[in-house]
Amino acid sequence: MPKVIVDLDKCEGAGVCAEVCPMNVYDIVEINGKKKSQPTRAQDCIMCLACVNSCPAQAITVEE
Repeated sequence: MPKVIVDLDKCEGAGVCAEVCPMNVYDIVEINGKKKSQPTRAQDCIMCLACVNSCPAQAITVEE
């Protein structure tokens, strides 16, 4: 199963990952008063890397 990692220090909460993910892996949630991306359905990831390639903050990595 893929391991989807969001670096919360880098994440700007833009939501691009949630928009481009064909498997709806991400939710944008509020953490400490700031919007952040959370891979709440990481088990559904198909490793297309659309999120990695589109994240403006380069905050996402996906590993096998």
